[in-house]
Amino acid sequence: MEKETAAQRVERIKKEKNGLDVLKDIYLYAVLGEKINPEDIDRFKWYGLYTQNRNLQDESDETLYFMLRVKLEHGAMNLEQMREVSALSKEYARGTADFTTRQDIQFHYIQVKDLPEIFRRLNEVGLSTVFAAGDVPRNVITCPVSGIEHDEIYDVRPIVDKVNDYLRGNKNLSNLPRKYKIGISGCHKHCMGHEIQDLSFTAVVCDCTEKILFDVSVGGGLASNKQIAKHIGFVTPSQILPIVKAVSTIYRDHGLRENRRKARLGHLIDEWGIEKFKEEVENRSKITFKEEKTVSYTPYARRQHFGIQDSKEKERSYIGCAINGGHIGAQGLEDLANILEKHGATTIKTTTTQNFVVKDVPTKHAQALADELTTIGVDYKPSPFKARTISCTGLNFCKFAISETKNKAIELASHLEKKFPDFEETVSISVNGCPNSCAHPHIVDIGLLGLKVKNKEGITVPGFELIIGGNLEGEKSSFGEKTKIKFLPEEAESIVENIIQKYIDSGEKNLHKFLKERINDEEFISSLH
Repeated sequence: MEKETAAQRVERIKKEKNGLDVLKDIYLYAVLGEKINPEDIDRFKWYGLYTQNRNLQDESDETLYFMLRVKLEHGAMNLEQMREVSALSKEYARGTADFTTRQDIQFHYIQVKDLPEIFRRLNEVGLSTVFAAGDVPRNVITCPVSGIEHDEIYDVRPIVDKVNDYLRGNKNLSNLPRKYKIGISGCHKHCMGHEIQDLSFTAVVCDCTEKILFDVSVGGGLASNKQIAKHIGFVTPSQILPIVKAVSTIYRDHGLRENRRKARLGHLIDEWGIEKFKEEVENRSKITFKEEKTVSYTPYARRQHFGIQDSKEKERSYIGCAINGGHIGAQGLEDLANILEKHGATTIKTTTTQNFVVKDVPTKHAQALADELTTIGVDYKPSPFKARTISCTGLNFCKFAISETKNKAIELASHLEKKFPDFEETVSISVNGCPNSCAHPHIVDIGLLGLKVKNKEGITVPGFELIIGGNLEGEKSSFGEKTKIKFLPEEAESIVENIIQKYIDSGEKNLHKFLKERINDEEFISSLH
């Protein structure tokens, strides 16, 4: 019998048992302690679970540990949720907790025997892991200051609620060809990153009528589906949910399932052509897209909400904060909840760059709260390097990773802060542990992509390749390009330092432009290493 391909195996597994139906098996495994069927391990993803790397695991420890991802709708966590998540992390996850680029939070060292209690306690505070992973609609991303930012184009919170209600645990969408990512935002800084979503809706003001419409873009992605999303027209706010339903079911019914690397929505659009896809969306939704002129979008590096800002809510402010590579930890969550409560705030909203916003601090207490946050390593006026340095899970926990990322991101940002204390232009940096794109290395100014390299002794070890010149800016978007510079982790600081120093010495005022113009300059590239 011919061996089944990876795609055939996954499709068979999903057909034989719906991913959502694995919950009862999780409970049985937890109670009976039996060895887990490898095919059920794949289905565990539907509840946010991935087996983790054994890199930090004692050789004598045969325990099967998991990473557990918790969905944060709107990226929101209140005080009760922060404290419960912190407690769960301390009890079951060795104090680990990291924010992700989809506004979720995830832990490590989770054991199956503890999942019933973890799920129960998450449910009690209104949190869930359902559809946090797997071939399903992932967390809908949105602007963290939606509804409270004075210059926003449109408050999308009610729309996001309706879309979440449709997607949440929807068994009709529990067997998609691959993961499926949606973004909805009315942010005037376009912080959601619509260009790399499978489906996105971005608020714009029409020139002629000043009416609010939403730019609909489809097929964006990174890794195997590395392409900028294609604009297919504009819709009104009330038309967003019907379009979501149409695109979701089209992808379910027609997505390409023969090859896992060619199964994202963008691959279907490439196969059909954008016009056929658009026509099918209009047919299913009974909506005709409106056409408007090209929209200008904020460059990626400037899509941020840091500092103390006046809120739309009376006598309230919000505070945009930066942490290192999304790493918050159990103690950080507990400290954060205590500081917020002390100063009268109740909620944080995570961002797509692994940072967060304190949503609702009384204005009279805003400065005191912001100052106290700095005592736990949270910066409301972050350096240009800490502000936009993101990192993936990395070698310590991810089975696919080649290089360690979390500590390297922290070390890199700290090094650059010390070397360039007066540097003011925001720099976007990614430390990504493998050739996949979980930390978005192709859309930042400076990307470090994990791969194997040879050291001075000729031994193959973990390292990085340098990517430069990425940017998201609507139709002006461009992916960063590989420089062919490959280096050891300990060389990262000097290489990125060289880039920043050469930019300063050039006297130019736009880092992205500076890097794009030099990507094919062999003398410049060779001088970096």
